[in-house]
Amino acid sequence: MTPHGSGGGSAPRDAAAGPSAVPGGATASGSAADGDAEGNTSTPLLHPADGLPEVVRDADGLAATAAALAAGSGPVAVDAERASGFRYSQRAYLVQLRRAGSGTALVDPIPLGGDLTGLAPALDGPEWVLHAASQDLPCLAEAGLRPARLFDTELAGRLAGLPRVGLGPLTERMLGLTLEKGHGAADWSRRPLPEDWLVYAALDVEVLVELRDALAALLEEQGKLEWALEEFEAVRTAGPPLPRADPWRRTSGIHKVRKPRALAAVRALWEARDRLAAERDVAPGRVLPDSAIVEAAVASPASPKALSQLPVFRGRAQRRLESYWFGALRSAQTLPDAELPRPAAATDGPPPVSRWADRDPAAAARLSAARAGLAELSERWSVPVENLLQPDLLRRLCWSPPDDGDVPGFLERGGARNWQIALTAPVLEKALSPRQEP
Repeated sequence: MTPHGSGGGSAPRDAAAGPSAVPGGATASGSAADGDAEGNTSTPLLHPADGLPEVVRDADGLAATAAALAAGSGPVAVDAERASGFRYSQRAYLVQLRRAGSGTALVDPIPLGGDLTGLAPALDGPEWVLHAASQDLPCLAEAGLRPARLFDTELAGRLAGLPRVGLGPLTERMLGLTLEKGHGAADWSRRPLPEDWLVYAALDVEVLVELRDALAALLEEQGKLEWALEEFEAVRTAGPPLPRADPWRRTSGIHKVRKPRALAAVRALWEARDRLAAERDVAPGRVLPDSAIVEAAVASPASPKALSQLPVFRGRAQRRLESYWFGALRSAQTLPDAELPRPAAATDGPPPVSRWADRDPAAAARLSAARAGLAELSERWSVPVENLLQPDLLRRLCWSPPDDGDVPGFLERGGARNWQIALTAPVLEKALSPRQEP
């Protein structure tokens, strides 16, 4: 399915009537969601139904896994574990797969050189079921795996209006099963992987297809399944995110830095840290915390010795890098004024909303009216406002409305999906129309 179609199509069912399901997910005919509301006790899911499989670590095991998956039927549950917060790279350190008729497979990409293309033919046709797919698709693509079709259980939960969309809460609400959590933020680059971590990983795909079926049924009853399919396709085809402009500006605590030369010091230290982190494959915050970057930039030490007196730089590891960090600071201290960074990042979008009332009161009024209209739609359909329309696209529309008044076309060009355009365009057209004086 193409994520961007012609704008202005008709909304599924009667948009004015709203969904048949009660906000919060309990449907008219009843579901597992009803049981949750009534306080029914859920069943702990503690062990994989087929036992814990051996981890696949070699080419023969990968080939056997591919054959088993090809012989299975129905969708494939897919998950991946990374080592965010520990490693610089976002590569997959474990990939979990499960399909009816083939069972669960745990694949370690590291001894396989990160290349899982041997699985690609078996996985190319079936629908993939993932939770928060946008988080895992990049590392799976890096390993050579890309879905032809996709179902995202987290996104499905959002569109269904469920209040908690983590995998654990969704599984408990929709299936009456409790997943034991606790290792999601672990260092999955560790070897060997502990058995309890592997059990946790296997359970993450144990009932994912069953959860998919329950959510699909709920979305169908609410009249939102076609919306969800458009969203899934948009996620599947999105590709990698564009590199951020001036990523160093996201340094935590940078709001304390006011002067351009101190900002240059933040930039220099951030870039020096990033190079070292990439070289070592260590998370940047473990090489040097953001707080130390900001403190050094503000203090502007005049010598390596002065730098070493700052709290974090007193440590043994940082003293060994004393000349490296001071070299970065020195490069900022000697930078020509013309090359100093601006106080604020350049942007091609509207100014901060806090300035709209002064700079363009009419635009501020349009945004206020549009937000109120979208909030009403959100309430009526039990869909979060940010899922109705990308906030940045809304701001751009209200700041600079199209000269020809073609709101659906503007939304389509901005990446809105057909269902979003059909639902929000009438509300936005009303918000953008000039107000008649009494």
